[in-house]
Amino acid sequence: MISVNNLNYIYQPGMPFEQQALYDISFEIPDGDFVAIIGHTGSGKSTLIQHLNGLVKPTSGSIVINGTDILSKEANLKKLRSEVGLVFQYPEYQLFEETVFDDIAFGPKNMGLSESEVKERVYEAIKLVGISADLLKKSPFDLSGGQKRRVAIAGVISMRPKILILDEPTAGLDPHGRDEILGQLSTMHEKRGDMTIIFVSHSMEDVARLAKHIIVLNHGRIVMDGEVAEIFARGTELSQIGLDVPQITRLTHALIARGVDIRPDVYTVDFAKKVYSELFLKKGDGKC
Repeated sequence: MISVNNLNYIYQPGMPFEQQALYDISFEIPDGDFVAIIGHTGSGKSTLIQHLNGLVKPTSGSIVINGTDILSKEANLKKLRSEVGLVFQYPEYQLFEETVFDDIAFGPKNMGLSESEVKERVYEAIKLVGISADLLKKSPFDLSGGQKRRVAIAGVISMRPKILILDEPTAGLDPHGRDEILGQLSTMHEKRGDMTIIFVSHSMEDVARLAKHIIVLNHGRIVMDGEVAEIFARGTELSQIGLDVPQITRLTHALIARGVDIRPDVYTVDFAKKVYSELFLKKGDGKC
């Protein structure tokens, strides 16, 4: 369980360029959830997620993860950062070892694990993110963009975090690389049912495809917090704060505006097929 209460964060307090980035942030995320954090540029998304593994300390408020107040003097930040894995935007820029194996093994080695344990974790991680063992001896710099991204994620996964946080995991990838990453994140969440995944994204299609729960930020404040269908049903409000909704949701809302009696919480194509079929076929008699 992640519990954030009344969190505030001020950049450069007491200085001429003092600026508050987060205002009274409170939310809870249960174990095993798949959460998207969305908001326009500058809304505080990246600042917020950096608080969750202790990289940034709040000006005020509390953060409790799995029963531990991570801001207390007794908190073990090294242990916390092995349990809360943070993948920054464009993580492939942080690859530095000579081989893929060494890059993925870097975290476990620094945890003081034995050689056999390190190897076990590397192979476990590549299986979860869909990397072939044939690539382990290659230089990470010889890989495609999508492969590099998965290697970077595997490096965090190899530490077996209970919580995985990703900042724009598909940023800069071509459509194929984007689909690879999204597919592997979904598969990984299914295989590791106890892992909580939190990701920041500007793509509403990605959010609709992956997330179960959405937190919406605007100017450093939470303005919406709920299930995916509930949030995307509020498309007009999202538009007012500079956010979009999935294309299929826009189509549905356009039909509603034209007087069509249809539910507003359609956010995936598969769900749309079901809803639209119910709209056009009345009680199964085939009449439109």
